[in-house]
Amino acid sequence: MADGLISIVLPVHNQADHIGGVVAEYGEALGHIRTDSEIVLVPNACRDDSEAVCYALAREQAAVRVVPSARGGWGPAVRLGLEAAQGDILCYTNSARTEPQDLVLLLYYALTNPDAVIKANRKIREHWSRRLGSLLYNLECRALFDLSNWDINGTPKVFPRRFTKLLDLTRDDDLVDLEFNVICRREGYPMVEVPIFSRRRHGGRSTTTLRSAIRMYSGAYRLSREVR
Repeated sequence: MADGLISIVLPVHNQADHIGGVVAEYGEALGHIRTDSEIVLVPNACRDDSEAVCYALAREQAAVRVVPSARGGWGPAVRLGLEAAQGDILCYTNSARTEPQDLVLLLYYALTNPDAVIKANRKIREHWSRRLGSLLYNLECRALFDLSNWDINGTPKVFPRRFTKLLDLTRDDDLVDLEFNVICRREGYPMVEVPIFSRRRHGGRSTTTLRSAIRMYSGAYRLSREVR
């Protein structure tokens, strides 16, 4: 662990065409924060040249490290990246849709609120069906787990390493964000939600489909039974 270091975990899946630009934009934006930072890239089960691009970035930039995962999926990539992260402040986010200014904004919140979890609350979604699906999922999670926050899946998520229970995530699927919120509720970790209005997507296509959404709805219910 490095005191004062910020670790940013970026799962990467089939993003060879734009991950270099994302890392460059993040690096420039992070230069405005007077705190050292590292970017931990986690290429997972990529079918393109993403992993090779990530290693090339690491060779060019000392602040970039690569932790490849043969397994696909958001949950395993987040967990592996957090396990490898060396910082005192930990962050993970969706590299395809997080604007550099939003990342820096949440990191500033974390630096000025060292005793809280900081997470994004995205206010804009591209299509009415995604807005409706997100609303239903968040209502379900709030009811099942007595949560007070919104946008369960919203990233970036930033927290101090001393909130150790958040390093004990176990989910191997998209429910890892719900598990994150449940742990915060159970352990009494204060949470600050920051509204995010950006809607640009750097590239790639969303992996959320009707089938995956149904799996999340049913998975949330099963998780509620497991934690009782």
